[in-house]
Amino acid sequence: MLHRLRALPAVLFVLFLTACSQSQTLQGIFQARTPHEAYAHKLKQAGLAETALGRDWLRAADQALRDSLVVKLPFQEAGFFPADRAVATGLRYQVRQGEAIHISLTLAPGTQAPKVFVDAFELSADRTAPRPVASADTADLSFRYVADADRQHLLRVQPELLRGGRYTLRIRREPSLGFPVRGKSDVAVGSFWGVDRDGGARRHEGIDIFAQRGTPAVAAANGYITRVQETPRGGRVVWLADTDHGQHLYYAHLDKQLVQAGQQVKPGDVLGLVGNTGNAKTTPPHLHFGIYRNGAVDPFPFVRRADVLAPAPKVLPTRLGQWVRAREAKLNLRRMPATTAGVAAAATRTTPLLVLGASAEWLRVQLPAGRTGFVLAKAVLTAAPLRKENLSAVAELRSFPLSDAPAIMSLPAQTAVSVLGEFGGYRLIRQADGRTGWVAVRPV
Repeated sequence: MLHRLRALPAVLFVLFLTACSQSQTLQGIFQARTPHEAYAHKLKQAGLAETALGRDWLRAADQALRDSLVVKLPFQEAGFFPADRAVATGLRYQVRQGEAIHISLTLAPGTQAPKVFVDAFELSADRTAPRPVASADTADLSFRYVADADRQHLLRVQPELLRGGRYTLRIRREPSLGFPVRGKSDVAVGSFWGVDRDGGARRHEGIDIFAQRGTPAVAAANGYITRVQETPRGGRVVWLADTDHGQHLYYAHLDKQLVQAGQQVKPGDVLGLVGNTGNAKTTPPHLHFGIYRNGAVDPFPFVRRADVLAPAPKVLPTRLGQWVRAREAKLNLRRMPATTAGVAAAATRTTPLLVLGASAEWLRVQLPAGRTGFVLAKAVLTAAPLRKENLSAVAELRSFPLSDAPAIMSLPAQTAVSVLGEFGGYRLIRQADGRTGWVAVRPV
């Protein structure tokens, strides 16, 4: 047991980990607690929230929400959880209404982390508290949820206490509906949402999917037919109540209608045949497809093809968990993996950075004080010793360069160490046995 847990009854800690390792399934926003919240509650019940380690875990969870980084979808990262410190990853990404967001996190073989908490939140423009939309905890995560609005979402990933290992995280967008024209994809969309109609008198409230006359128009979701009619503008139309998502799907300009009002349908069932009836009689055959949710919304994100998986990181897996330093005198940590992105923080040549993730040509690194950011892999090098020295006095080896950080162990005077970096009155040192941590600066 680590030194920082010596004040805790060993049996209490074992019972806590056992209770929290039971399998839990995907939980929605209407349940009393997410798996992460339930674990935090157990921390408090067991008295661990008052220890340095417990406080660090809760602080890391909060910091991941406040200081989250930004990524573009699709996104893939090879990541690392250190076992000797509390960490949490916070990533923001933009979503559009109707997109299904597919999140998967797979732990590497042999990892020590039987439980990882993955929580997706919706962020609001008025900076109110993030709204949970989906969460899970398991050793092999894969779940999806549908975005209710055009917003930024945030994903927090955090392992339980004293567990570490490597993982692969993937976030990508998928359609939440089936494509409404058989044999076609979003490539066949020739007219998009919001395009001028009738000389600018109105806007296009849907998308036009071009196909040969007679091509089947099919149900994009489970539901039932509410209307089968003919109108001057839409020609032969079919309305489908989507019972899975609480919305109405509109099929217009059909050459033939092949369903009746009240009929139950499932995805792929033929509703009619593509044509150019109504005000489309001067255009090539196509299906006008609309979605109504308290008014018309853009259907394209609902049916767009799934993202192609983002490229795997080019960085060697051995760099995960390493301490690195800047090649140049100053290094900017970016808020997203792009050279034009805003600066999250800066580091000097002597500042050690812990590599927590790798995506394409970028590393996600953590500053000693806890802030994170992206740096190009080629902009850093492995933190070779700045110098070697013997400690002049007894020193507490800590997991962070803070006076209240958990103590890993006590080092006797004259312990031989290698100094890997410096930050805020502390030195990152490595002992002969490879153990690494922070000690306060003292004369040597």
